[in-house]
Amino acid sequence: MLLCLDIGNTQVYAGLFEGNKILLRFRRTSKDQASSDEYGIFLRTALRENGFDPAAVKHIVMSSVVPEINHSVASACIKYFNVRPMIMDQSVKTGLKVCIDTPDELGGDLLANAVGAVHLYPNQNLVVFDFGTANTGCVINAKGEYLGGVITPGLRLSMAALEQQTAQLPTVEIKVPEVIVGKNTPQYIQSGLFYSALGMVKEVVNHVKQKEFMGQKVLVVGTGGFSRLFEKAGIFDVIEPDLVLIGLQQVYKMNV
Repeated sequence: MLLCLDIGNTQVYAGLFEGNKILLRFRRTSKDQASSDEYGIFLRTALRENGFDPAAVKHIVMSSVVPEINHSVASACIKYFNVRPMIMDQSVKTGLKVCIDTPDELGGDLLANAVGAVHLYPNQNLVVFDFGTANTGCVINAKGEYLGGVITPGLRLSMAALEQQTAQLPTVEIKVPEVIVGKNTPQYIQSGLFYSALGMVKEVVNHVKQKEFMGQKVLVVGTGGFSRLFEKAGIFDVIEPDLVLIGLQQVYKMNV
C-alpha cells in the first residue's frame, strides 16, 4: 500500500492507496511542533483504528509547504514504517514542463494538484483552484505545460486578519452567506469573505481564458477544504477534493 502525505500550513492530509483506489483519508493539525514519535504514533494509530495494518504500508510519498516539520515527518516514516518517503520537489518526474521563472520555489502541493488535474483531465487547458489556508491557483495548458498561478489569502486567514487587526470585528462561521447585503456584522463578514473569493476566481479565470488561451475552452477545477462552499456558485466545472492525493500517487508511480 502507498501512503500519501500532504503537509499544509494548517493540516497534514493523508491518503492510503491500494492501486489507484483511495481506501482511507485522515488529517491532523500541522500547527504544533510535534516530534517524529508523535507523528509516527498518530499515523500508525489512524491506520489501525480504521482497520488497516500499518505493516501493509510499503511506500510513502509526501509534499510539504511547512519545511520546519519535514524532518520530523520523514523520520517518523523511517522509524515507524521502515520506509524512506519520496519527497515531492523539483527533482522528481512529474510529466509536466514547468514554465515559470523560479521552478525551485514552486510548492509541492501546487505541483501535485497540477499532476492530479492533468491525470484526470488530460489534453485540456486547466485552471486549478485550491481553497485552503491560502487560495492558490495554477494554470496548465493542454500540452502539459505549467504556466504559472496566483496566490491570495484563504478564507480562514482573511477572517483571522479581520479579527486580529480590528477593534470590534468578531470571528464568524465561514459559510455560504444567507444574504448578499448583510443586516448585521457577522453577515457583513460572511458575505464579504464569500463574494470576494468568488469574484477573484471569476476574474482570474476570465483573464486566463482571454489572455493565456485566447478564448479556447478551459476546464476549471476546484479542490481544497473550502471548495465545497462554492459548489453551487457556478465557478468550477468540477470539484476534486482528493486532487493533491491523486497527484502524489501519480508522481510516485512515475518515479518507481
